[in-house]
Amino acid sequence: AGADVVNGTIGALLEDDGSLAINATYVDAIKASQAVDVAAYSPLAGLPDFNDLLVELALGPERPTLLDHLSARAMATPGGGGALKLTAANLVESGGVVLMRDRHWGPYLGFLGEAGLGRRTWPLLGPNGADVDVKGFEAALQTTVSEQSQVLVWLNDPAHNPTGLSLQAESRADLLEAMVDSALEHPKVGHSLMIDAAYTLYADEPHGWATTLAEAMDAGMMWPENLMLLWAVSLSKSHTAYGARCGGLVALHPDIEALDRVYEAFAVTGRGTWSGPPRAPQSAAVGVHEDAELASAWSDRLDVLTDLLARRRTALLEACASRGVSLNPTHDGFFAWLEHEHPSDVVDRCASRHVYLVALNGGVRIGLCAMPEASMERVADVMAEALEVVG
Repeated sequence: AGADVVNGTIGALLEDDGSLAINATYVDAIKASQAVDVAAYSPLAGLPDFNDLLVELALGPERPTLLDHLSARAMATPGGGGALKLTAANLVESGGVVLMRDRHWGPYLGFLGEAGLGRRTWPLLGPNGADVDVKGFEAALQTTVSEQSQVLVWLNDPAHNPTGLSLQAESRADLLEAMVDSALEHPKVGHSLMIDAAYTLYADEPHGWATTLAEAMDAGMMWPENLMLLWAVSLSKSHTAYGARCGGLVALHPDIEALDRVYEAFAVTGRGTWSGPPRAPQSAAVGVHEDAELASAWSDRLDVLTDLLARRRTALLEACASRGVSLNPTHDGFFAWLEHEHPSDVVDRCASRHVYLVALNGGVRIGLCAMPEASMERVADVMAEALEVVG
């Protein structure tokens, strides 16, 4: 008989039986697409109705408040990765660096390399395990502002990949304030903060950044002309359509003409990189979200999948705590994280017991998205044994 395997390496959401978890409302809408939506080109920047939906997905209920103060532009891309590509190619000069936390999604480095960019990191956690290191961020930002005419920050929040960390409201406000203060102090340096929102709809506060921004605007925040906020939106996770390559980039700024200029550059980059975004997934998403019954069915299924992840996370945290396995703070999304100096050794030891995890820089990624709730006791046992051996 084959070994009883627990595979926590997969980055897609699976049912407890190992099959792909699917939000059928959206997938069925793609399958029912009109022939013209399958065969025809999309506009280079995406279907207008889909771009409007992107703004809705990014801002949620805060949209009316924010658009009282700001203008928004959106562009369809092949998944959230396309949005990352656009910002790397256009918002920092070649030879510069992009700011990010020191634990991040590995493919970030590929996007940077293609654009001739490096990275500068600040610590994922602050003193005493705080969910943010504001001073570390401010130091990295200050150094970068002194070296570059454009500063770009990639912040994967909430439901961070690879840890599951979600920033609390106060932490979001502190980071936003740091960006605003830096932009005001350095008016000739462009500042762009991009929220990588790939997993946001599985989070307890799916539109937390929009709420933080709305609260700051209501409190009288002065918006610097040299500051732009962006969201990388992905339908891969929220709509369980990884292969559809459907997402987009949303940006906010007070000056619509400034946004228009930036988005002209984005469109040129997209044309030369992927030609155009797929049309059928866009039109299917619009159809689902404009139909009250379909939108409700999609939302109900999203709630079920979010609860599935929450139960798995709780089970893993409880099992690890009872065995003295100290995981990083983890709140939402697909992953949990074990910080370790020798992650490959830990992963190899776990693999010898047929529990498969992913070694990354600085620790071990645990794919809650792919592991049944009933397996969490075993996963914790195997990790505890591995830590006893590896140290």
